[in-house]
Amino acid sequence: MTTVAITLPPPFFHTTTPSHSSSISLAAILRPRFSLSSLPSIRCISLSSAMDNVSSPSLFPLHHCKVIHLVRHAQGLHNIEGEKNYKAYMKPEYFDAPLTPLGWQQVDNLRRHVRDCGLYNKIELVITSPLLRTLQTTVGVFGGEGYTDGMDVLPMMVANAGNSDRSAISSLNCPPIMAVELCREHLGVHPCDRRRHIQDYQCLFPAIDFSQIETDEDTLWKADVRETKAEVAARGMNFMNWLLTRKEKEIAVVTHSGFLMHTLSQFGNDCHPLMKDEISKRFKNCELRSIVLADRNMIGSNSNAPVTNYPGKIPDGPDLPSDLADEKENSHC
Repeated sequence: MTTVAITLPPPFFHTTTPSHSSSISLAAILRPRFSLSSLPSIRCISLSSAMDNVSSPSLFPLHHCKVIHLVRHAQGLHNIEGEKNYKAYMKPEYFDAPLTPLGWQQVDNLRRHVRDCGLYNKIELVITSPLLRTLQTTVGVFGGEGYTDGMDVLPMMVANAGNSDRSAISSLNCPPIMAVELCREHLGVHPCDRRRHIQDYQCLFPAIDFSQIETDEDTLWKADVRETKAEVAARGMNFMNWLLTRKEKEIAVVTHSGFLMHTLSQFGNDCHPLMKDEISKRFKNCELRSIVLADRNMIGSNSNAPVTNYPGKIPDGPDLPSDLADEKENSHC
């Protein structure tokens, strides 16, 4: 598990309609939308100044930072054929592809890891893309222990959801899980990236919060129009800024390879080249990477100082620093 730190610029929005008539309308989830051409250079915290082209280290108040744990979903059914032939992603039978048996093994291994390393107890919120493979990965990794009938809580996943041949998963003693459209995979054309009706997911994953999704039907995916890479990156930046408005300080995000690649490629341009590579390299199935998201423009406007801060001067008394005393003395000369 690697940890890097990234910072966001202030939001630059536009509300104009794209000039090409075939563009996907993302108005439902991009209010307002980013214009990549208007974004200033995006900065990354640099951990080394050994090279002339690397910026010096940066400091940020702790309460303007969040720890984000990025996870790509486990192996989906579409990944097997798609690895051999990219055109396989066009096949209708891979509509909203579920996890494979190998994918569930990857989920089980990551589940053990997040518990063994202590991460599970730190996460305050889990955000997931509302597709079957991400929902299955999310509940498999971050859900509670086995669910039994008669429990006084909703199951996080019912038994055999998505023909998984898996037992039901409890929502007891696990972080809240929320589905968000902004972190979906590259939209359009590929049936594997089209979602089902939300009511179908609600039956399979009763304890997941789907309230952030506005429409039951998938109105974002178009059979004949695919998002551009720039549109995916803009959507990703909007998602990152939305994360900064959340009250939670440590958040897990379960999403997709394309979304992560195009979003993270916008970061690290003034870092050491090796850190840029570390930030933007493609995620493997069920890989987890931890980043620190720094809000240098107060997008979240979080004024709650960390509990470790202490105001000082208690009890009150004279505390004129020696450097100010020097300045005061010199001003009389």
